[in-house]
Amino acid sequence: MTRTVPDRSFAQARAVIPRGVAHVRLEEGPVVTRDFAFLVLPRFTLLAFSSAIEPLRIANQLTQQPLYRYRLVSMDGAPVESSSGVRVEVDQGLEPLPRETTAIVCSGTDASDAADKRVLAWLRDHARRGGGLGAVCTGAYTLARAGLLGEDTPAVHWENRPAFRELFDVEPLEQIYVIGRKLFSCAGGEAAVDLMLALIARDHGQKLADAVAEMCLHSRRREASATQKKVYPAPMLARHPAVARVIAAMQANIATPLDRDELAAVFGRSPRHLERIFQQVVQETPKSYYLGLRLQEARNLLSDTTLSILEIALATGFNSRSSFSKAYKKRFGQSPARTR
Repeated sequence: MTRTVPDRSFAQARAVIPRGVAHVRLEEGPVVTRDFAFLVLPRFTLLAFSSAIEPLRIANQLTQQPLYRYRLVSMDGAPVESSSGVRVEVDQGLEPLPRETTAIVCSGTDASDAADKRVLAWLRDHARRGGGLGAVCTGAYTLARAGLLGEDTPAVHWENRPAFRELFDVEPLEQIYVIGRKLFSCAGGEAAVDLMLALIARDHGQKLADAVAEMCLHSRRREASATQKKVYPAPMLARHPAVARVIAAMQANIATPLDRDELAAVFGRSPRHLERIFQQVVQETPKSYYLGLRLQEARNLLSDTTLSILEIALATGFNSRSSFSKAYKKRFGQSPARTR
């Protein structure tokens, strides 16, 4: 039996202001409360969600002021199960939000089809009335499906970037978060902390943002431009920049792989010299490493898109389904169809 939750308007709802020992005094002046609505979709990522909402609670706690007010929304007003199996209660279903509210889409492992048509229509209606939008983790998929990205390119978790690129013909950002012209987004995980700290700094100054970071034990605040995943360790970049250039070229040419001579040209030495140095540094031949990159991207596409196996084969540089399937099974021990 589904439990319904009585709807409470934002005017009636109270901002969460727990008591604490630490305190930050804001400059004198009227306090403007900013409203957020977190739309939690089935199988949403709990880490990214909590990393986004907790800095708001801490900002209220440190100042003992209602700086931020937030509520949770689901498709039907019922509790939602996260990807870890933890169920979260919500405040309302898809009733309209006040125009001043920013709706943040939170999803996770079911990125491409987590939201139904009702959700897309709800988001479009909110945007049409001038409401703000945001996304954490794979929430950008839902905004893209709703046609709401506009000129803003989202940040998407590195594991989901290949699928996002193929589904929406948009190259998502490699950085951890972005605050665009009309919407903001982050790649998920702890990046949501960095995103919310940036919003808090914009709203109330760097002093409060730094204090919130300290309360989170988030000792190293990252700027939006920080990249999500290091393809190679920093020492490799410093000691073997030519190898790093080759790996970057491989990543940029998945659909149309570079041949041995082209990789050697990027490296700046002969193919034989490339083979020897690459083997020493990476403990793998360039050919094997390159194939691994292509097959990992294929694995992501199999999991996150409905592209056919042939389409995925072509998108990752194979000229036939059979050659792709053979290489895939050798690498992962199962066929592409089995993975899907």
